[in-house]
Amino acid sequence: MRNSRVIAGDMNFIARFCILLSMIASGFVCLGADPACAADALSRAKQLLTFHFGPDDRIAVENTVKHLPSIRNPASPAQKLDVLEVWGNIYKERYRMRFIYYNSRPTSCLLVGQEVLEYGRF
Repeated sequence: MRNSRVIAGDMNFIARFCILLSMIASGFVCLGADPACAADALSRAKQLLTFHFGPDDRIAVENTVKHLPSIRNPASPAQKLDVLEVWGNIYKERYRMRFIYYNSRPTSCLLVGQEVLEYGRF
């Protein structure tokens, strides 16, 4: 009788542990989803590289968008701005681009800033 209680207790612990693991895993899956404005950032990345370096057939933009921590609007600290990072390449050079959006209901994906930085040693 006592052994059956121990086995039932162990099974209960294993079931709870499995549920906890699945909840953690589902949280990581949600973090991997595309952030708001990701499609817009990807479409603007090639335009930004073309603007800075001219038209070039070797321009390539990676399909991943990384959502960075939001920043506060310097003019209105109550407003938060979303920062999205996209990487691109021209021939052998690599470029990091960041797009800054104000994302609210009336102004969905309003681009308010962008930067491009060559990734390399000088």
